[in-house]
Amino acid sequence: MASEQREEPLQGQTEAGVEEITASVKEIMLKNDDELTSDEKYVLCRSIGEECLMEAELKNLLEKKPNPVAYDGFEPSGRMHIAQGVMKALNVNKLTKSGVTFRFWVADWFAQMNNKMGGDLKKIQNVGKYLIEIWKALGMDMDKVEFLSASEEINKRPDEYWTLVMDVARKNNLKRIIRCSQIMGRNETDELSAAQIFYPCMQCADIFFLKADICQLGMDQRKVNVLAREYADDCRPKRRKPIILSHPMLPGLLQGQEKMSKSDPNSAIFMEDSELEVRTKIKKAYCPPGEIEGNPCIAYVKHIVLPWNTEFEIERSDDNGGNKVYTDYDELVKDYTSGALHPGDLKPALAKALNRILQPVRDHFENDPQAKALLKQVKSYKVTK
Repeated sequence: MASEQREEPLQGQTEAGVEEITASVKEIMLKNDDELTSDEKYVLCRSIGEECLMEAELKNLLEKKPNPVAYDGFEPSGRMHIAQGVMKALNVNKLTKSGVTFRFWVADWFAQMNNKMGGDLKKIQNVGKYLIEIWKALGMDMDKVEFLSASEEINKRPDEYWTLVMDVARKNNLKRIIRCSQIMGRNETDELSAAQIFYPCMQCADIFFLKADICQLGMDQRKVNVLAREYADDCRPKRRKPIILSHPMLPGLLQGQEKMSKSDPNSAIFMEDSELEVRTKIKKAYCPPGEIEGNPCIAYVKHIVLPWNTEFEIERSDDNGGNKVYTDYDELVKDYTSGALHPGDLKPALAKALNRILQPVRDHFENDPQAKALLKQVKSYKVTK
């Protein structure tokens, strides 16, 4: 049974070649899509992941298949934080530039199963529309992007989908499925509803239903993606195993928050936060002098600001070292660790950079009447866990 197989080991950013990959991404993004070699496509795709299972499979896919399919599923469960907005746009743009078709699985039924928006499907679907509006306003390249509603697509091919789900469930024991509860923001010790037990079986089936070559989700979804690889091995005949390309998780803004939470507005920057809200949240954010690990402000610079703007500008008086522009993350880490860069200078620069990134989204929701009404509606909903 798939339930008896071991999860594959982590493959992190310390692997040989990954540092060189990161250094060349900016140059590759400036090239025309049709000029990219398979090696350059690999560089772009691999730069997304904190982990890749497996790198050799990713290289082979990009060499042999002109238009691979990547997927990410998301529950429309509330306002969009900056990682889901900006980081996802960055990742999608790298993949589509590499010739990949990106399929967003708008997981409305899954959100209902997980009791998001109190299980109100209409509210959940409205939130889905709001999230898509944000990505469009932000500048996500939509040429090779598809948004597929789970409820609609499953109802088009129910025989294929539910046969897959039943097969996944049959090949795994309950203990293995419960281990995947993290994907729903739950713990193995939580009291799960019957629907939430079924949820991982469905998410595993989604990968094969959507014919995805690459699972491009966060590290918090790792367990179910590995389940899909195990399931592929357990099938007779064997199915092709999906490649797992997992992006890192941004920490919450407050001390001790390992990840952002939509139910805690102070834990994250949200995509339509006002300038004042951004400045206030960053001012209050945990940012210990000289410490990199667990520092959300440093993480925001690394994963949001530098990839989006390619530079990060510090404005300060001559007495405090004068203005400085960082284009290299390692140089910023060196200065911050040594004390040459102080939180009192980093924080206002970070708030300014984030506000510049978010401004097109604010403008869209202010100037487009339909988008404005949609946002008002979503903000009125009570976020439920």
